[in-house]
Amino acid sequence: MESNVCKKRMDLVEKLGVHLEGREQLAPVAARILSYIILTGKKGTTFEDMVLTLCASKSTVSTHLNHLQDLNKIKYFTKTGDRKKYFVINKDTIIQHIDKMVKHWREEREIHEEIKVYKELQNTDKIENEDEKFDLSFHDNYINFIEDASASIQALRKKITENKINI
Repeated sequence: MESNVCKKRMDLVEKLGVHLEGREQLAPVAARILSYIILTGKKGTTFEDMVLTLCASKSTVSTHLNHLQDLNKIKYFTKTGDRKKYFVINKDTIIQHIDKMVKHWREEREIHEEIKVYKELQNTDKIENEDEKFDLSFHDNYINFIEDASASIQALRKKITENKINI
C-alpha cells in the first residue's frame, strides 16, 4: 500500500513538475522540487529527503532550492531541537499567480470589449445584409465568463490573504 502511494505521489510530482516548468519558466529539477514541496504540505520536507526521493545530487538540489527561495516560491521553518530546515510553499507565490491571472483576464476582457464595439459599428454602419452581420453572443458570453472567473479567483485570494484557507 505504501509503495503504491509513493508511486502515485512521484507520478504526480512529475506531472505537476512538467506543468510548472512551462507556467513558471523553471528548470526541470527546480519544477520537480517545487512540486514535491507542494505535495508534502505544511509539514514540510527536508533537503535530505529531497535528495533521496528526487534522486538528484546534493549540489543540484541545493542550487535549485536557493533559486526557488530567491524567487520567493518557497520558504523554510525549523523545529525546536532540530537543526534541519523544513521547506514549504510560500503562500505569496499563490497570491502572485492569482494576480497574474486576474491581470491577464482583465486584458482579455478589454480586448473582447473593443472587438465587440468594432463589430457593433460594422453591423450598424457598414453591413446591410443580415446574414453577413457579426454574431456578438460569443463576446458577451466570454466577457461574462471572465467576470465570473475573476470574481471567483478574487474571492479565493481574499480567503488566502485573510488566512481563512490554510495552504
